[in-house]
Amino acid sequence: MNALNRQFELIRQSATVAMADRILALKASGLPIIGLQVGDPDFGTPAPVLEAATRALQAGLTHYGPSSGTLELRQAIATKLRRDEGVAYDPAAEILVTHGGIHAYYTALQAILNPDDDVLIPDPTWATHANMVVMLRGNAVRVPAPAEHGFIPPLEAWAQALTPKTRAIVLNYPSNPTGAYPSRDYLEQLQAFAQAHDLWVVSDEVYGSLYYGERPTSAAALPGAKDRSLIVNSLSKTYAMTGWRVGFLAAPAAVIANALKASQNSITCVAPFVQKAAAFALVDPEVQEAAARMRSAYARRRSLVLRLAQELGSSRILVPPPMGAFYFFLDVRPLRRSSVEVCESILEKAQVGLVPGSAFGAQGEGFVRMTIAASDEDVAAGFRKIIGWAEGESR
Repeated sequence: MNALNRQFELIRQSATVAMADRILALKASGLPIIGLQVGDPDFGTPAPVLEAATRALQAGLTHYGPSSGTLELRQAIATKLRRDEGVAYDPAAEILVTHGGIHAYYTALQAILNPDDDVLIPDPTWATHANMVVMLRGNAVRVPAPAEHGFIPPLEAWAQALTPKTRAIVLNYPSNPTGAYPSRDYLEQLQAFAQAHDLWVVSDEVYGSLYYGERPTSAAALPGAKDRSLIVNSLSKTYAMTGWRVGFLAAPAAVIANALKASQNSITCVAPFVQKAAAFALVDPEVQEAAARMRSAYARRRSLVLRLAQELGSSRILVPPPMGAFYFFLDVRPLRRSSVEVCESILEKAQVGLVPGSAFGAQGEGFVRMTIAASDEDVAAGFRKIIGWAEGESR
């Protein structure tokens, strides 16, 4: 038998995707599963964006486009970054349009990593952050971000993880799966650490617009930080455009020049009609209002879960309030069972789909991720079933 790529033996398949596929199969078989496992907004893409895409299709934007992205979209991205993050980027040289946020992250790492470089990554975090480093033959060094520290790594933990081979720090705030994000003061200290050790900061800000208190600070917004920061983002979560697969990388011009090579040799370009719709989404006032309504709905569901948690009063499942994103990272440590066992039992007995916290790293063990990117009815019914299962298990 021909040999395979041994690097992929070090990578597990995505637990979130695997669970989503499994639940789709169970639903197809007729089981009434409440799916609270996937990070896909339950809202449709705003109608004006659909209309913009339709106009673009009818205008014939169905062929190859510029590999770096249309200038119109790069200008719209620059407008968004200036408006929301307070950072000015040159659309001609410092922005690359990508095939979703994952592709933006891929091109960012391709641009800066050499084989055997170390990359510091918080634990817990989305599995792709570490998996992509390993795929590119780097070393993913996990930095503990324990629950007792608000799922933010203590500053000294970054220093303890540092090696002579460390090339970059990866951030993801608000976090998938915890919803946590740090203070501006913390980011200032972390950026000073990165500067002192000549490190890149790769910041996944896909959930940056989804927050329930003070707005998160972009990694590039701090004085002097832009020159070492690579900002990964997409339209997927903010505008309910997950299936459109359009994102972007904002970074210093030299990084973008390298990332462009990675993009040209992996996707060629993003579909021009998709780019036309994306440019419209980023700047149209009606679409911004639609995005604000979606954020309000997530805030309402967050409040709903917290109210139900207080009413139901379970001592078996604890409910830390998320600061951002659209997930709850439910604390199931009182059950004294693994997060995989908890998810399997809840799926079998309560017919609710969740993701085990261990899928996000060692510090995620003892937790399970529950999305509120589902209808109010499903969120409420699913959460009640989860608590009912936990109380039944304790008898």
